[in-house]
Amino acid sequence: MIFLVIERFLPGRVEAIGERFAREGRMLPEGVRYHASWVDAARLRCYQVMEAPSAESLATWTSRWDDLVEFEIIPVVSSAEFWNQRPHQ
Repeated sequence: MIFLVIERFLPGRVEAIGERFAREGRMLPEGVRYHASWVDAARLRCYQVMEAPSAESLATWTSRWDDLVEFEIIPVVSSAEFWNQRPHQ
């Protein structure tokens, strides 16, 4: 499954996030794959595209960061997949 993950950086924690990432990397568990990410211009949020067997399989990863970041995990499908599988009304 593909997920859009919205990370909201906790106030005053951006530097700590950068330091942990430089030291530990993304810290993904087996079966979770990172595709791409973007940080907003205000440096308050990161938008990531991740692949995992289920939303629950992301819990190990988010637990490694939840002292610095709040997560919103949204299952998504590509536009092509949506329009090819959805009955048109």
